Amino acid sequence: MMDVRPTRSWLLVAPALVVLGWGGNHFLPLMQYYRLVQGFSQVQVDFLLGAYVFGIVPGFALSGAWSDRYGRRPVLLAGLLLGIVGSFVLACSSSSFAGLCVGRFICGLSVAAGMVVGTSWIKELSIAEGRSTAGARRAAGMLTIGFGGGAGVGGALAQWAPWPAVLPYLVQIAACVVAFLIVLRASETRPFDPGVTRLFGNLRVPRSARSRFFRVVLPLAPWVFAAPALSFAVGPSLVSDRIPGFTVGFATVVTVITLGVGWVTQFFSGHLATLLRGRMGLVGGSLIATGALLLLIAAFSQQVWIVLVAAPVFGAGYGLAMVFGLSATQALANPEDLAGITAAYYSLTYLGFLLPAGLAALTAFAPMWVLLGATASVCALCTAVAARGIRRTGAATP
Repeated sequence: MMDVRPTRSWLLVAPALVVLGWGGNHFLPLMQYYRLVQGFSQVQVDFLLGAYVFGIVPGFALSGAWSDRYGRRPVLLAGLLLGIVGSFVLACSSSSFAGLCVGRFICGLSVAAGMVVGTSWIKELSIAEGRSTAGARRAAGMLTIGFGGGAGVGGALAQWAPWPAVLPYLVQIAACVVAFLIVLRASETRPFDPGVTRLFGNLRVPRSARSRFFRVVLPLAPWVFAAPALSFAVGPSLVSDRIPGFTVGFATVVTVITLGVGWVTQFFSGHLATLLRGRMGLVGGSLIATGALLLLIAAFSQQVWIVLVAAPVFGAGYGLAMVFGLSATQALANPEDLAGITAAYYSLTYLGFLLPAGLAALTAFAPMWVLLGATASVCALCTAVAARGIRRTGAATP
């Protein structure tokens, strides 16, 4: 298959990031369906939200190294095939907690390929195009379109179409097939390299980058995905009694608002970086803490509108924190370390998806408003630690 010129080729990789991000999030609006219709507990559905972390972290460790050896295209194609398998398992497991866990695990592996290999590939194609600074923004934007679009499509189908626990997954499978065919035409940037022998474990931060990574990037990284997780997993559950018959639709609206604002924030991140003068990540962390405080109020009052107000706050915080972390991480890497340090960063961000399950389990010991207050406090503390790291390292930040 003949490659196309680099100035267009990143657009051929982009659909794979969109559909794999879609595969990570088409489950999200169905959480309320599984809880209310299938009878799973809040702890179970929140665990399912975070279950694909157990697939995504080893996927991060493997996909970067494998793509360094075998090329970007073969590994991304494998990720698309895994996405098809994961969605098929989910479609067949609506009443099986174990089956849903397996499906989410497989989806995690597929999302990892999209995030690590797809992000690195788009970065390399952007460099070839002469627009190296656009790589992180393009990749983050495509992923967020997938995250938000997948949740929107999946939620709409689950609320209003037949087969609510099956059809959302079948549509994503069809999209994966289309993306698979498109990726076949993208320009390869990493030909087969037999000299790459480290195939198991590529989550690494170069020694020269560790001080800045651990002081500046690490404190904010888990909050990147903790923000949307709080918005669309915890928020709708606080007011579900106020919206009988529309729980899936409401969760879909909250998810789309959160990720839509996140995408807009990332799209304009170049202008925002100039406006915020190196404080993009710190503003993002502050917004996430503010969102947690808004949910604290919603837990007290059970007012639906407060959850809706919190959604764009979380979305903006997520978008700023994501672009900040990804740009700062990739700025620390040379070409040989790019995939590995990107994988390490993404692994840390996805730990945030475990937060709702932890909060749900802790409600046996403390009311949710107390837990949300503690969450806001910890987020604010992490933001302060990152600010101190920026001052101490003295380097410019996006």
